[in-house]
Amino acid sequence: MTTLAADESALVVSARCTGPRGFSIGSVLVNPPVILAPMADITNGAYRRLVKRIGEPGLLVTELISTMALHYKSARTYSMFDITSNQHPVSVQIFGSDPEIMAAAAKIAVDEGADIIDINMGCWVPKVCKTGGGAAMMKDEATACKVVEAVSSAVAVPVTVKTRAGWDYGKFATEHFAVRLEAAGARAIALHARYAVQGHTGDADWSLIARVKQRVKVPVIGNGDIKAPQDALRMFEETQCDAVMIGRAAIGNPWIVRDTVALLQGRDMPPPPTLAERGVVALEHVTDLARTIGEPVAVRSLRAQLPQYVRGYPGASFLRDRIVTATTIAELATLFEMHRDYALKHMDAA
Repeated sequence: MTTLAADESALVVSARCTGPRGFSIGSVLVNPPVILAPMADITNGAYRRLVKRIGEPGLLVTELISTMALHYKSARTYSMFDITSNQHPVSVQIFGSDPEIMAAAAKIAVDEGADIIDINMGCWVPKVCKTGGGAAMMKDEATACKVVEAVSSAVAVPVTVKTRAGWDYGKFATEHFAVRLEAAGARAIALHARYAVQGHTGDADWSLIARVKQRVKVPVIGNGDIKAPQDALRMFEETQCDAVMIGRAAIGNPWIVRDTVALLQGRDMPPPPTLAERGVVALEHVTDLARTIGEPVAVRSLRAQLPQYVRGYPGASFLRDRIVTATTIAELATLFEMHRDYALKHMDAA
């Protein structure tokens, strides 16, 4: 088992004795209370299937889906659902600002297999915010609540909201906003404990998650700066949240979800993946995605993600430089094999 510091060991004992345990969002059981965060261009069907197989989280969330694109029947957007039987329970995250269009999109998502509808009120990127959706909704709480009411009325599945601490740095808006969202029909609140203007800079302030948890009766999901399983334990301890959501640390690293689940359940930490296993899983990822969007597009779209599987190993930067020119899975397989041989040779020599 991984060696932990004294304070972390105490948290492990606590987890073994009392939880944290699974919980329900409406009628949907989330157990274990570990969730794969929605990430644009990352949490597609292929990666969700991979994380589910390796990590067995309690809930998966799709990448954010534009309700306007669904309204105009974009074939590419419809392909983003890619919900298969081995993903459930799965939440579909949608964004937009028009209550009627959001409600119609939610119905489509349920027809495509969504167990939960999640409304994005936290994305800070300009192309999302300029539509009035994402974190921009925190500037117009009245419309945000109308959206939640419309979506909740349109579908039978639970509706949740993922948001940020506020728009402007230092102005904590979610504490009272969460109360309004709960009254409007939100069955859970996920808080990324940074402000929209921060993006991914600075540190997440977990105390804000604790404050929201104290204000609402629905489950609260904590998000931000879970970089290792021990961070998840600390978040539960410090905030009393109902679940943790793992985002960027899971890119190219589905094993962090597996290890977090093991730690929370008081089980021995699984052995780390070997370098060979990392390469096999990377190729599994791109091969599965190719079945959905075609090999050339899959290879191009994962050029930045695939090197993350071997980050920190000797020769990783060389592999990254070669992957950006690869066009086929066969080329990728050769590159990973070459990298494995190179890395193992230099690790043995060290």
